[in-house]
Amino acid sequence: MAVVFALVVAVMLIGGGIFTLLAAVGVVRLPDVYTRMHAASKAGTVGSGLMLVAAGLHAGEFAVLARAFAGFFFFVLTAPVAAHLVAKAAHHAGYRLSRGATCDDMRDHTKK
Repeated sequence: MAVVFALVVAVMLIGGGIFTLLAAVGVVRLPDVYTRMHAASKAGTVGSGLMLVAAGLHAGEFAVLARAFAGFFFFVLTAPVAAHLVAKAAHHAGYRLSRGATCDDMRDHTKK
């Protein structure tokens, strides 16, 4: 039983590391602020959440696990709001979409 538990924690840590690595690669490689922000908020939240919950499981105490889940839910609730606000502020400041973008849905909502 302990081996299976350790294996689950290890898989969660590796999965979280992979998601975090993908978020970092996305921030470096994607073409504009909007897609970079998307990569950082989505993959970064999943990666850090998986690693946080794995650390809470590994600790083996309910209080630590409860705090880990509270931190995970905090990430899940705040990352989309922060990403939305960063995208809205970037658009308002005049950052352009990449050349491959097909439409700008916020174009009609900005001050001229």
